[in-house]
Amino acid sequence: MARWKAIVAYDGTDFSGWQVQPHKRTVQAEVEKGLTRLHKGEKKKVVASGRTDAGVHARGQVIHFDSALQIPGSRWPSAFASVLPSDIQVQAAERVSDDFHARFDATAKEYRYFIRIGRMRDLFLRNYVHHVYANDIDHGAMQRALRALEGRHDFSAFCASQTHVQDKVRELTTVTYTQTGEYEGYFRFYGEGFLYNMVRIIVGTAIDIGLHRLAVADMERILHSRDRRQAAQTVPGQGLYLWSVEYERRS
Repeated sequence: MARWKAIVAYDGTDFSGWQVQPHKRTVQAEVEKGLTRLHKGEKKKVVASGRTDAGVHARGQVIHFDSALQIPGSRWPSAFASVLPSDIQVQAAERVSDDFHARFDATAKEYRYFIRIGRMRDLFLRNYVHHVYANDIDHGAMQRALRALEGRHDFSAFCASQTHVQDKVRELTTVTYTQTGEYEGYFRFYGEGFLYNMVRIIVGTAIDIGLHRLAVADMERILHSRDRRQAAQTVPGQGLYLWSVEYERRS
């Protein structure tokens, strides 16, 4: 029996998130179903670096699983391709130590959130970006406001109110907004860990700043308030992508 680490990408549009749920289509359920088929009906489980919500996408989700199959790492992607639906793709796989854990060994994650601005949405991108209905947005104001979030802070103000996690201190190494066109751009978040809905609440607040509903200085004020009611609404899941997960290299 060997332990394998795999990088998984998926289009979250038609999924009720990552985690298995009764009577719902989830990414985890589809991956485990495919892995079970490869093992001729032997029930298999996978562990991910973390959960994603309904509609959220991933380019670099990481999982681990155990298998006795004699399949080299380079062949796992094609093996999975034969049993997975078209909206899930295993991009790479490698043999790891038996104590490797996709969730607990992760040292950092990167998320990106994509937006488009305009009075009319792009029909063909509706499931992959968040559309902001406005004539224009102040890209520079959003860029300046996000700087207040870099470093180690209590992110209670940017956390879903139903979260039961006691320690809401997290460290974000990078929080940026990049304008990629006159009416589009993306937010990038890189850090050691994230609270539930943290990225989507920060993005919603940054958008309000870009629309001049809030001032640039309000981002820091809201952060220090530790009050969820001070921040903006949570933006939808379809603009969010789990971009990558990092681990310490083992000798």
